[in-house]
Amino acid sequence: MTNANAFKAGYVAIIGLPNTGKSTLLNALLKFKLTIVTEKPQTTRKKILGILQEENYQIIFIDTPGLIEPGYELQVKLLEYLKESLQDADVICQLYDPYFRDQQGLDQLSRLIPAQKPVIPIINKIDLLENKQVKEILEKLQPSHFSRKILAISALQNIGLEELIEEILSYLPEHPAYYPTDQLSDESERFFVTEIIREKIYELYNKEIPYSCHVVIEDFVEKPGRKDLIQVAIYVDQPSQKGILIGKGGQALKQVGLLARQDIETFLGRPVFLELYVKVLQNWRKKLSHLKNLGY
Repeated sequence: MTNANAFKAGYVAIIGLPNTGKSTLLNALLKFKLTIVTEKPQTTRKKILGILQEENYQIIFIDTPGLIEPGYELQVKLLEYLKESLQDADVICQLYDPYFRDQQGLDQLSRLIPAQKPVIPIINKIDLLENKQVKEILEKLQPSHFSRKILAISALQNIGLEELIEEILSYLPEHPAYYPTDQLSDESERFFVTEIIREKIYELYNKEIPYSCHVVIEDFVEKPGRKDLIQVAIYVDQPSQKGILIGKGGQALKQVGLLARQDIETFLGRPVFLELYVKVLQNWRKKLSHLKNLGY
């Protein structure tokens, strides 16, 4: 018999096609901006753990890259991260956009899910629909597509999140906490600093530039009583991209640094001096040796 008051802990993978709101959902559940969010697809590049700690449970959410058909080695790595997350998870939250676009992609994602893993189907972004439309979607899909209850939420508007947590807890095993109770993620400050910079690149540049960039901290010096020094290299894929990223007179890169520094200082809770450099590492996304050296 299950003890209703027993402590529960486990891993929950958040999966879906690109731009279904996986990172937005993780941030909303944690009530903290842990992962970057942009309007561009394929923003998440690694498995990112976000830890939700309450008195009777610890849920370790895994934010995963959106499923895409790999076109080069970096995307192959992202697919590997997704598959690993599915294997590690005790529960899987599968996000759908409210229009159920790309049925082929949805079918492909479903085939990756290991058998016997509990899956919670979730329609996100219901704030884009009228109540009548949400009801019609649920009535249409429930009997034919899913054996489990479908949840309708808006991660952006914090709608339906309490019900989602209750549904997750109904599957989680009784288990001691995996992480200290005050820990929010398994990643370091350095990782989140690079993610903030990458977010600004996604926001300020179009087309291929955001996808061609990889951010590396080359020096991070804490100076008590003074500004921390953070020196960062932004690697691009082709020489022509370097000039675009820097901009005329360096103004574009300065804007990245200004916006990133503001968010980094908020995240760290202390002032920083941020230096950005642009370097070319030709075809880094396509060469396994470069990907390995960059931490993929």
